[in-house]
Amino acid sequence: MITLRPAAERGAADHGWLDTRHTFSFANYYDPRHMGFRALRVINDDRVAPGAGFPTHPHRDMEILTWVVEGAIAHRDSMGHGAVVRASELQRMTAGTGVTHSEFNASGTDPLRFLQIWIVPEARGLEPGYEQRPFGPDATRGRLRLVASPDGADGSLTLHQDARLYVTRLPPGAQVEHTLAPGRHAWVQVARGAVRLGDLTLREGDGAALSDEPAVRLEGLAAADVPGATEAPEAEILLFDLA
Repeated sequence: MITLRPAAERGAADHGWLDTRHTFSFANYYDPRHMGFRALRVINDDRVAPGAGFPTHPHRDMEILTWVVEGAIAHRDSMGHGAVVRASELQRMTAGTGVTHSEFNASGTDPLRFLQIWIVPEARGLEPGYEQRPFGPDATRGRLRLVASPDGADGSLTLHQDARLYVTRLPPGAQVEHTLAPGRHAWVQVARGAVRLGDLTLREGDGAALSDEPAVRLEGLAAADVPGATEAPEAEILLFDLA
């Protein structure tokens, strides 16, 4: 079964400096039908104005992944990390027993867009931790690149949960397939562009949950394949394989 989560139906908030969309219930947006999927708890699509950002704030007992779609984030945390996370880089922060951090648009002139993802960890009270790694277009174009996993396989970041995250970039006509083991589930999130998933067309911001499916099959679409589209940038997709 494939269940579409249309971009237009997500929660939304515009704070001036921040334009955000919530796939699942978050902050002032609450919908009991959309509280997460399996261990996946949050997917926020955030656009931050130049020079603006989130001042220091706390987290605990959550695996926090940040995938930068456009621009760069200036990050600082209570573990002593000060870093710039750029487009096509993934950051993993294990909040565990408690951390504080801040996130700002690293540029005073350029926009920032990123997906912030929360995954419920396998246990509470973990030791806080941090990782950051680039996964550029050459590593993800036309293939599913593992970028986060429980065992850090293939150079991926380490997640404290039975979940795996893949990233792919698909030019029009390019196809990828991911086999789901029995009992596994998947979530597909389109960061940009458009793809075909089964009989569905997914566009930027759309998501989809898959259960009782043998595989996830994705195909990049051209503008002519997408009703109303005048252009179709290379698709950028996040695929979560979940217990």
